[in-house]
Amino acid sequence: MADTARKAFVATVVVVAVIAVTLALWKLKIVIALVFLGFIVAAAMRPGVDRLAQHKVPRPVGVFLHYLAVAGAIALLLWVVVPRAVDQVGAALGDVPTTRHELNKQAKHSTGLKHELLTGVQRRLKKLPSAGGVFHGAVAIGLKAFEALVGILFVFATAAYWIFERDRAIDLVVSLAPGKHRRVVRDTWELIDLKLGAFVRGQLLLIAFVATVLSLAFWAIGLPFWLLVGLSAGIVEIVPVIGPLAAGALAVGVGLTESWHVALAAGIAVLVVRLLEDYVVIPRVMGHVTGLSPLLVLVGVTAVGLLFGGFFVLLATPLLAVLVTLLDVIVRDREPAKEDVPALLFAKESEG
Repeated sequence: MADTARKAFVATVVVVAVIAVTLALWKLKIVIALVFLGFIVAAAMRPGVDRLAQHKVPRPVGVFLHYLAVAGAIALLLWVVVPRAVDQVGAALGDVPTTRHELNKQAKHSTGLKHELLTGVQRRLKKLPSAGGVFHGAVAIGLKAFEALVGILFVFATAAYWIFERDRAIDLVVSLAPGKHRRVVRDTWELIDLKLGAFVRGQLLLIAFVATVLSLAFWAIGLPFWLLVGLSAGIVEIVPVIGPLAAGALAVGVGLTESWHVALAAGIAVLVVRLLEDYVVIPRVMGHVTGLSPLLVLVGVTAVGLLFGGFFVLLATPLLAVLVTLLDVIVRDREPAKEDVPALLFAKESEG
């Protein structure tokens, strides 16, 4: 009886501990996601930092130069794009009603898609909150913006520290593994790092390619908001499978506000760029970086989005890449050191 009671007690303690740890991890899922995102950013920067270190540039300076390049790219984008985007919005709003009376008047005399749009705005205006509600809403938006800024700074700080701490972490984990598995553990970790870094750099190249080509195509066919729609199409490349579909739907929808000819041309432009991306750009730029099938990516992205929310969709593909790599090594007994990972922007020997 005493032995049975002791086993039951131990089992109860284990179950309670597992539940407690699971709940704690669930509460901390945002922090865990930000840390993982920092690891991904570090994986993308590491080859550049290593290359600079080979030229006698200290690693902290190398990290700073990478962040300076990111800040410069964002500043250049804002300087080039924002004025033109503002002009496009201003031109589009030129005949938009600015008072409730003008809105009601245009809603009565308009037809088709414009009528639906104006009446929808009219219904929304009737549900606008009071001045106090607007104030509290502005405060909430400000808090969210501050939280987002803190999250971004946390990710960049984590990435910087991980650049310096990764090798020590690998040594610690490897020392805890059985002797016969230590080489595989180290090679697997480095393979995951290579995949994550190549994936991020490839995604950035694809975003730049899609945004540039589609913006020019939309400008050529006379699509309203061509610059905003083109940039949006590039940004949603971050979300696999679903992003390009959303970009195509947005382009066609904006085109319908002009004419069905423009909508058709916009849809064809998106389709052509997508085919060019799938059959020419991706095989040459990214190859099979993650080793994931499109179906697995679609299911994984959808599942992550439903379980955790929209923000975690950004991490779905990298997380799937990590899990698939671990399964390949542990279950399928594949040698991680023999896996080929495309080296994007950097020579392969500097990736290690």
